[in-house]
Amino acid sequence: MYYVYVLKSKKDSKLYYGSTGNLRRRIAEHNAGKVYSTKNRRPFELVYYEAYRAEADARQREQKLKNYGRSTTELNKRIAASLVAD
Repeated sequence: MYYVYVLKSKKDSKLYYGSTGNLRRRIAEHNAGKVYSTKNRRPFELVYYEAYRAEADARQREQKLKNYGRSTTELNKRIAASLVAD
């Protein structure tokens, strides 16, 4: 399985969108500071993920979330309660 995930920084409350084949390992890497783009925003909590059978589908979804504001806006509306819950 391949995953598209949304992490919320506990430091600045901003969201990070990514994809991976191993969700637990990837979240651990983000929280350990091993990911350059997020190391200064640690710690993170997982607020949402989607599972895909094909890696290409997961990568395509990740790119839509990162590059198209409407995709991100719609997802954030769907998970609004999860974004404010602690």
